[in-house]
Amino acid sequence: MKKIIVSWMLICSLFIVLAGCGNSQSSEGSDTKDTKVLKVVTNAEYAPMEYMDKGELAGFDIDFAKAVAEEAGYKAEITHVGWDPLFVEVDSGRAQAGVSAVSISEERQEQYEFSVPYFLSTNKILVPEGSTIKNSADLEGKKVAVLNGSTGMMAVEKVLGINNKNIKKFENNVLAIQELKQNGVDAVVADGAVVDEYVKNNPNDNFVVIEDASNFDSEFYGVIFQKGNTELKAELDEAINAIFENGKYEEIYEEWFGVKPDIEYLKEQQ
Repeated sequence: MKKIIVSWMLICSLFIVLAGCGNSQSSEGSDTKDTKVLKVVTNAEYAPMEYMDKGELAGFDIDFAKAVAEEAGYKAEITHVGWDPLFVEVDSGRAQAGVSAVSISEERQEQYEFSVPYFLSTNKILVPEGSTIKNSADLEGKKVAVLNGSTGMMAVEKVLGINNKNIKKFENNVLAIQELKQNGVDAVVADGAVVDEYVKNNPNDNFVVIEDASNFDSEFYGVIFQKGNTELKAELDEAINAIFENGKYEEIYEEWFGVKPDIEYLKEQQ
């Protein structure tokens, strides 16, 4: 009788242990299920906004995207796909958002939803020291490298004309700047943050940056979403404004650029 009682107690103990294990696995599964993942695509060839550092994504946009996603209750899953594929991935719905120094324009707004503006930028001109190019008008008759499909390309087309043979289009700014180093072009036109960062990190190239704010309009970056996805846009707009207010945006901005952002000016653009 004692043996039977002991055996029964052992069986009951085993059930309790198994039940406890079962509850633990269920809890872990629930946590995983409750974690929302935000699939974000980028073009990591645009330092300091987004680039690869020892095989890892880095840059202002990367930190910004992670902060916004976290604020909205998501975990950002960011993938480098390239510039043109970025738009394809968002348009198809395979990615939920694109964060890659994408300037908000009327043409793009016809095809995508945009978040509220989160970054102010202006195109600038990169030239060798001693160049006769001093402003955008001096690009006339010169060979200019640009990122294909960028607002820099559009700015140069306003000066030289659409499909001008002197506009050399590249799939990323690294190749455009390489063309300037090899004397294949006279100048590169790209976002100011990009050319400023390049000159700072490559002083031996003896390049200088020319700003022409009177002819190159100010631009604002936004997060892009599939057309019609207004629900996610509203969520992330709220999160962007939240990190404007709680100091997180300013912290990230100062870390990357060493100055305070004009958050009030950004908010005015909404």
